[in-house]
Amino acid sequence: MSASVHQTAVVDPAAELADGVGIGPYCTVGPNVRLDADVQLVSHVVIAGRTTIGRECVVHPFCSLGGAPQHVAYKGEDTALVVGERNVMREQVSMHTGTVMGGGVTEVGSDGLFMIGAHVAHDCKVGDHVTFANGSTLAGHVDVGDWVFMGGLCAVHQFTRIGRHAFVGGGGIVTKDVIPYGLVWGNHAHLEGLNLVGLKRRGFGRETINHLRSAYRLMFADEGTFQERLDDALETYGDCAEVAEIIGFIRADAGRPLCLPEREV
Repeated sequence: MSASVHQTAVVDPAAELADGVGIGPYCTVGPNVRLDADVQLVSHVVIAGRTTIGRECVVHPFCSLGGAPQHVAYKGEDTALVVGERNVMREQVSMHTGTVMGGGVTEVGSDGLFMIGAHVAHDCKVGDHVTFANGSTLAGHVDVGDWVFMGGLCAVHQFTRIGRHAFVGGGGIVTKDVIPYGLVWGNHAHLEGLNLVGLKRRGFGRETINHLRSAYRLMFADEGTFQERLDDALETYGDCAEVAEIIGFIRADAGRPLCLPEREV
């Protein structure tokens, strides 16, 4: 089955359209774009740059994908946006290509939901199964893990890492790294605990959640130094892969400080 292109759409002859692609009214598709099988552009969508959209993505009106990065050092270099499969981009979502200084590629995983007005900036790495609520915004070079939930109108500072299964509350201004499974909110965002609702929804067992809660209390208690508490948590709960993941995240090289609790845990 060949692609279906509405008569009002403007599609460059060099664009690659796989079988089943549907391009609705008043869309614009540039010459360096590849749309994989069954991608649907509903209407008024602009896809530019060297952009690949994975199979079965649905892109709603007034989205702009593959535009040039908002970076003063960008001089028109050949950079890319790569989007995975089965994502839904609702109205006015924007995603930009990378920069040479940031590796050249903005990467978005599969099975994500990007609600109205969400933005993914240059050189970001976004995982699978994410949810970006209305108006959630990533600055450049942000790394977002799988299953992250970004609340409405939240914003993330450049070079920040958001660990897997974390939850960023609505309106949160995130300027520091968020641990996997963590829950943060506020301006500026602080660590409020674990994303327990998300853990339960995704089928994490009672024992794993209990280990995470105990390790969290130990890591962010007042006694001893932070490194000593991490060592104690790893020794006590290191057999739990999720606890080990948090500690590995904290100890990894990072471009931003760590988001910490505002009060005693």
